[in-house]
Amino acid sequence: MKHWDGIEAFVEVVRQGSFSAAAEKLHVSASHISRLVSQLEKRLDSTLLFRTTRSIRLSEAGSLYYQQCSQLLDSIDSAEEMVTSLNQSPVGHLRISCATTFGERFIAPRVNDFLLTHPKIQLDLHLTNREVDLIDEGYDLAIRLGTLKSSSLLARRLCDRVEHVCASAHYIARYGMPHTLPELSKHQCLQGSKDVWTFMQDKQKREVKINANWRSNSGPALLDATLKGLGIAQLPDYYVASYIASGELIPILSQYQYPYTGVWLVYPKARQQSPKLKLLCDHLIDSFRTGANESPITMNG
Repeated sequence: MKHWDGIEAFVEVVRQGSFSAAAEKLHVSASHISRLVSQLEKRLDSTLLFRTTRSIRLSEAGSLYYQQCSQLLDSIDSAEEMVTSLNQSPVGHLRISCATTFGERFIAPRVNDFLLTHPKIQLDLHLTNREVDLIDEGYDLAIRLGTLKSSSLLARRLCDRVEHVCASAHYIARYGMPHTLPELSKHQCLQGSKDVWTFMQDKQKREVKINANWRSNSGPALLDATLKGLGIAQLPDYYVASYIASGELIPILSQYQYPYTGVWLVYPKARQQSPKLKLLCDHLIDSFRTGANESPITMNG
């Protein structure tokens, strides 16, 4: 079994970002993890990790070795899980990433409901607006909004999502309302996580780069600035629907509104057969009940 010695320790050090965190995850001492990785490097006759007192960094050889070993361990975990699930309720660990506000409002409550019926599953829900690397960072599932990038990952549609360009009644009373896309350049625009807004014009996708006088990576902060009349913003329906209904926010350029985009459950191919991941995905899709594909689709092409 010498070929396996140190591999799990090495992969966890990379995933967790430190020897101490990997040791905590594997329930051993940091010195034991360090010894396993050193022995692995000696056996391979290659430096896998550059170490300092404050950080670790993969060498070129370490990066190549990590990519292969990480996928291998995921496949082994899935295989073991499939066998054990034949005779017992699902057990084990799931690591999930989701955009912060969407996760707080829509995913966390549904995940908590899932855990009530599957108490043997351990779950980490990481809320961040950064797009994580599922394989390199050891995630089982990411929930992503909008158009997906081409990749080797798999995806299932969770629900629909549409973005509205809108402003407060106070802003419109003071500055007027733009009626064409070029007129946006004459207005105060509020920028969220992207500086390009997507529209539909003459049945073609149209992207407009905005000149923002206000920027933030926080959705709630962007909504607050819009409600207080600081400018025009493009925000998803789950932020603004109630304010549009009450008249506090006024839709703008609705004739150019881009059609529905998706919210997606994205996961590595190696996790496709994981029973506990499939249970969670099915639970999330069932709880949203609209706009969901029952079978996985590939994202590349």
